[in-house]
Amino acid sequence: MTPAELIAFFKGIYTQHKEEEITFVCIGTDRSTGDALGPLTGSYLLERGFTRVIGTLTDPCDATNLVTYLAGIPQDQVIIAIDACLGSSSEVGAFLCRTASLFPARSVKGQLPPVGDYSIAAIVNANGPKPYSILQMTSLYQVMNMASQIADAAKAELKGVK
Repeated sequence: MTPAELIAFFKGIYTQHKEEEITFVCIGTDRSTGDALGPLTGSYLLERGFTRVIGTLTDPCDATNLVTYLAGIPQDQVIIAIDACLGSSSEVGAFLCRTASLFPARSVKGQLPPVGDYSIAAIVNANGPKPYSILQMTSLYQVMNMASQIADAAKAELKGVK
Protein backbone atom coordinates (compact mmCIF):
# COMPACT_ATOMS: atom_id res chain seq x y z
CA MET A 1 0.00 0.00 0.00
CA THR A 2 1.01 3.55 -0.64
CA PRO A 3 0.64 6.37 1.94
CA ALA A 4 -2.67 7.35 0.28
CA GLU A 5 -3.95 3.80 0.62
CA LEU A 6 -2.79 3.84 4.25
CA ILE A 7 -5.19 6.74 4.87
CA ALA A 8 -8.03 4.67 3.38
CA PHE A 9 -7.06 1.75 5.64
CA PHE A 10 -7.42 3.98 8.71
CA LYS A 11 -10.72 5.34 7.39
CA GLY A 12 -12.08 1.80 7.31
CA ILE A 13 -11.01 1.23 10.91
CA TYR A 14 -12.44 4.54 12.15
CA THR A 15 -15.82 3.94 10.53
CA GLN A 16 -16.14 0.79 12.66
CA HIS A 17 -14.44 1.85 15.91
CA LYS A 18 -14.24 5.00 18.03
CA GLU A 19 -10.83 6.45 18.90
CA GLU A 20 -11.22 5.48 22.57
CA GLU A 21 -11.71 1.82 21.56
CA ILE A 22 -8.33 1.67 19.77
CA THR A 23 -4.92 0.83 21.21
CA PHE A 24 -1.84 1.09 19.01
CA VAL A 25 0.83 -1.52 19.72
CA CYS A 26 4.04 -0.33 18.08
CA ILE A 27 6.55 -3.16 18.13
CA GLY A 28 10.31 -2.84 17.90
CA THR A 29 13.43 -1.56 19.58
CA ASP A 30 15.41 1.65 19.48
CA ARG A 31 18.62 -0.41 19.35
CA SER A 32 18.29 -1.32 15.67
CA THR A 33 17.68 1.23 12.94
CA GLY A 34 15.26 -0.89 10.92
CA ASP A 35 13.43 -2.20 13.95
CA ALA A 36 12.96 1.32 15.36
CA LEU A 37 9.93 1.88 13.12
CA GLY A 38 7.54 0.76 15.87
CA PRO A 39 8.92 2.96 18.67
CA LEU A 40 9.25 5.94 16.31
CA THR A 41 5.66 5.51 15.15
CA GLY A 42 4.48 5.23 18.75
CA SER A 43 6.28 8.44 19.68
CA TYR A 44 4.85 10.23 16.62
CA LEU A 45 1.33 9.01 17.50
CA LEU A 46 1.69 10.46 21.00
CA GLU A 47 2.89 13.77 19.51
CA ARG A 48 -0.24 13.83 17.34
CA GLY A 49 -2.52 13.45 20.37
CA PHE A 50 -3.22 9.71 20.54
CA THR A 51 -3.25 8.43 24.13
CA ARG A 52 -3.57 4.65 23.86
CA VAL A 53 -0.11 3.86 22.50
CA ILE A 54 2.16 1.04 23.59
CA GLY A 55 5.74 1.13 22.29
CA THR A 56 7.61 4.44 22.04
CA LEU A 57 11.22 5.53 21.91
CA THR A 58 11.22 6.09 25.67
CA ASP A 59 9.43 2.81 26.40
CA PRO A 60 9.78 0.33 23.52
CA CYS A 61 7.57 -2.74 23.14
CA ASP A 62 9.93 -5.50 22.05
CA ALA A 63 10.54 -9.22 22.45
CA THR A 64 11.40 -8.81 26.14
CA ASN A 65 8.09 -7.22 27.19
CA LEU A 66 5.54 -7.73 24.39
CA VAL A 67 3.62 -10.50 26.17
CA THR A 68 3.41 -8.44 29.38
CA TYR A 69 2.11 -5.40 27.51
CA LEU A 70 -0.48 -7.46 25.63
CA ALA A 71 -1.75 -8.94 28.90
CA GLY A 72 -2.39 -5.41 30.20
CA ILE A 73 -4.64 -4.31 27.33
CA PRO A 74 -8.35 -4.43 28.25
CA GLN A 75 -10.32 -7.04 26.30
CA ASP A 76 -12.66 -4.44 24.81
CA GLN A 77 -9.84 -2.62 23.02
CA VAL A 78 -9.26 -2.98 19.29
CA ILE A 79 -5.54 -3.37 18.63
CA ILE A 80 -3.72 -1.90 15.66
CA ALA A 81 -0.30 -3.56 15.57
CA ILE A 82 2.56 -1.77 13.82
CA ASP A 83 5.95 -3.31 13.03
CA ALA A 84 8.79 -3.15 10.54
CA CYS A 85 9.41 -5.95 8.10
CA LEU A 86 11.67 -6.90 5.21
CA GLY A 87 10.47 -7.58 1.68
CA SER A 88 11.64 -7.50 -1.90
CA SER A 89 13.70 -4.53 -3.06
CA SER A 90 10.80 -3.31 -5.21
CA GLU A 91 8.52 -3.20 -2.14
CA VAL A 92 10.73 -1.06 0.13
CA GLY A 93 8.70 1.91 1.32
CA ALA A 94 5.36 0.11 1.00
CA PHE A 95 2.93 -0.83 3.77
CA LEU A 96 1.23 -4.19 4.22
CA CYS A 97 -2.10 -3.42 5.89
CA ARG A 98 -4.42 -6.20 6.97
CA THR A 99 -7.53 -6.82 8.97
CA ALA A 100 -5.61 -9.55 10.77
CA SER A 101 -2.80 -10.01 13.25
CA LEU A 102 0.86 -9.64 12.44
CA PHE A 103 3.61 -11.96 13.64
CA PRO A 104 6.41 -9.90 15.19
CA ALA A 105 10.03 -10.92 14.61
CA ARG A 106 9.12 -13.46 11.95
CA SER A 107 11.82 -12.17 9.57
CA VAL A 108 14.51 -12.89 12.17
CA LYS A 109 13.00 -16.27 13.11
CA GLY A 110 11.46 -14.97 16.35
CA GLN A 111 8.77 -16.86 18.27
CA LEU A 112 6.35 -14.18 19.45
CA PRO A 113 2.54 -14.35 19.62
CA PRO A 114 0.39 -12.81 16.88
CA VAL A 115 -0.65 -9.22 17.65
CA GLY A 116 -3.56 -7.08 16.56
CA ASP A 117 -7.05 -7.03 15.16
CA TYR A 118 -5.54 -4.85 12.41
CA SER A 119 -1.92 -4.67 11.39
CA ILE A 120 0.50 -2.50 9.50
CA ALA A 121 3.85 -3.93 8.47
CA ALA A 122 6.18 -1.36 6.95
CA ILE A 123 8.71 -2.75 4.48
CA VAL A 124 11.82 -0.87 5.57
CA ASN A 125 14.45 -2.83 3.60
CA ALA A 126 15.01 -5.74 1.25
CA ASN A 127 15.24 -9.20 2.76
CA GLY A 128 18.43 -11.18 2.44
CA PRO A 129 20.47 -13.99 3.95
CA LYS A 130 21.14 -12.13 7.24
CA PRO A 131 17.90 -10.34 8.16
CA TYR A 132 19.11 -9.24 11.59
CA SER A 133 22.12 -7.49 10.03
CA ILE A 134 19.93 -5.95 7.34
CA LEU A 135 17.68 -4.41 9.99
CA GLN A 136 20.76 -3.05 11.78
CA MET A 137 21.94 -1.30 8.60
CA THR A 138 18.60 0.04 7.39
CA SER A 139 18.40 3.72 6.52
CA LEU A 140 17.25 5.79 9.49
CA TYR A 141 15.78 8.33 7.06
CA GLN A 142 13.63 5.61 5.45
CA VAL A 143 12.39 4.38 8.81
CA MET A 144 11.63 7.85 10.17
CA ASN A 145 9.79 8.80 7.00
CA MET A 146 7.63 5.67 7.07
CA ALA A 147 6.86 6.06 10.78
CA SER A 148 5.78 9.64 10.15
CA GLN A 149 3.58 8.55 7.23
CA ILE A 150 1.77 6.05 9.47
CA ALA A 151 1.17 8.59 12.25
CA ASP A 152 0.11 11.27 9.75
CA ALA A 153 -2.35 8.88 8.08
CA ALA A 154 -3.81 7.86 11.44
CA LYS A 155 -4.34 11.49 12.45
CA ALA A 156 -5.53 12.73 9.05
CA GLU A 157 -8.24 10.13 8.78
CA LEU A 158 -9.32 10.53 12.39
CA LYS A 159 -9.98 14.19 11.66
CA GLY A 160 -11.88 13.12 8.54
CA VAL A 161 -14.44 11.06 10.45
CA LYS A 162 -15.04 13.38 13.41
